[in-house]
Amino acid sequence: MLGVDVGAVRVGLAVSDETRTVASPLATLERTSRDLWARLRGEVATRDVRCAVVGLPRRLDGSEGDSAADARRFADALGAELGVEVDLWDERFTTAQAEREMISAGVRRDKRRRSIDAVAAALLLQSWLDAHRDRAP
Repeated sequence: MLGVDVGAVRVGLAVSDETRTVASPLATLERTSRDLWARLRGEVATRDVRCAVVGLPRRLDGSEGDSAADARRFADALGAELGVEVDLWDERFTTAQAEREMISAGVRRDKRRRSIDAVAAALLLQSWLDAHRDRAP
């Protein structure tokens, strides 16, 4: 499984273990990077990813705005470009939660900025894994 936190500037990636039990941060990629799709393709191939979970940023009331529309477009492109199943998952508060956890762990501000998107991707993927624990892969 691949978790994807899509932002305007960066894309955070996380992966699950083979048993789909634990999600771990993997990388933060610059969204405007020319090699974004090549890196994503490489991670999918190397890790034998069959499904990607893309964070869907909803508003507090559950409605969707421009960021959600952007995430949906990215999810569609991800499925088409990489040939993997894509599931959208509510990602409200994952970045704030990632920030709190990193501060609690004593991670310096400059390192938090570089890795927060990958940690947020791990949180959203872990949430998806927990919700789908009893379902067959």
